[in-house]
Amino acid sequence: MTTVIAGILMLGILVFVHELGHFWIAKLCGVKVLKFSLGFGPKLISRQWGETEYLICAIPLGGYVQMLGEGGGEHGEDAELTAEEKQRSFADKPVSRRLAIVSAGPIMNLLLPLIILPITFMVGVQMPAYIDQQPCIGYVVPESNAAGGGFVAGDCIISVNQQPVNNWNDTNKSFVNAAGDPLVFIVARDGEQLRLEIPSENNSLGGMQSLGLLPLQKAQIGGLADNMPAQKAGLTEGDLILEIGGQQVVSWYDLRSIIQSIGGKPMKVLVERAGELLTVELVPQRHNDEGDYLIGIAPLQVSETKRFGLFGAIREGAERTWELIDLTVVFVQKLFSGSVSAKNIGGPITVVQIAGQAVQTNLSAILSVLAFISIQLGILNLLPIPILDGGHILFYLIELVIRRPLSMRAREVAQQVGMAMLLLLMVLAFYNDIMRLWG
Repeated sequence: MTTVIAGILMLGILVFVHELGHFWIAKLCGVKVLKFSLGFGPKLISRQWGETEYLICAIPLGGYVQMLGEGGGEHGEDAELTAEEKQRSFADKPVSRRLAIVSAGPIMNLLLPLIILPITFMVGVQMPAYIDQQPCIGYVVPESNAAGGGFVAGDCIISVNQQPVNNWNDTNKSFVNAAGDPLVFIVARDGEQLRLEIPSENNSLGGMQSLGLLPLQKAQIGGLADNMPAQKAGLTEGDLILEIGGQQVVSWYDLRSIIQSIGGKPMKVLVERAGELLTVELVPQRHNDEGDYLIGIAPLQVSETKRFGLFGAIREGAERTWELIDLTVVFVQKLFSGSVSAKNIGGPITVVQIAGQAVQTNLSAILSVLAFISIQLGILNLLPIPILDGGHILFYLIELVIRRPLSMRAREVAQQVGMAMLLLLMVLAFYNDIMRLWG
């Protein structure tokens, strides 16, 4: 429940920023704002300040700013207004001002990361140590996309689809542009360069690990489960496992297969601790009647915290903002071209989950997730779909070209089509969310 509440609060912040953009520019343009609402549906809280009613409503999936002379209804374009009211009517403002008001919401969402991401870089961003290292493979997951493409442990990636890569981060980013296409790798193996290909039907949007490519991970203990065999035998955090049952351990990924092969029999574990070798004996414990045998250890995750001064943080924040915008735009293009499966679309449940999980970590993670979702919300609203801001922007651009507004009837029909499209998109997003929960 805490995760859900935290997620809804983060979503509420982004909706507030979006609607604040509309509200602020409307005020600057002299338009009368009748309502400023967070959420839809029945009112939970309502307060009149000046000429505007401020509301919090029951369905926390968006919000709206209602302006005099906007749309239909008693205060819409066809309403009978006094001369004074006409001066403050949205419909009677020049098209350039209407464009500015409608664009302000998504633009605020796109600008928000420029404010909050520099804060994350000043506070400190914690990242896995391997992310900036050369993309050399420590383990290839059996029966994965990478295994089918011929990867083996020890391969070092030089390029992806003719794009040179220097580290794991570069490699992960290159997958977005290649989504829906075959992935062609040039890798270094035993002093030679090889060409490996993974077909277009792959999991590249999830990054290297989704393809089955994992970094080198030493078999070093980072955590111990209470009352499990490893803790009872006297193993401690920091121990480096060298052998189990006489079988050499090269990486963390060797442990599972070795332990399962031994099963529930006593086994000797050779570890290195503070430069000394130590042997302990333990018996793996079965998770359940049909589950794996476990000894109760977790790997040591080596990470590093990057911090920057004010100007460095602003530079890094701006670069990260542009990178997120670019990745999101490419994803949307690939989605509409059919290169990316619609299964990758996430809905409010996914957003709340991601936001709620971030709230349980640290300030940098919260702000990073807030920035990521804000950019997605901004770009989504710029799509030229009637009923979204992008649809209204399209109407006003057409008005600029033909020198007159589209008829109310044409806009109503377009908005009905847009509403149907949006509902279908929401149904698909909710379906994907539910399938991920039950998957």
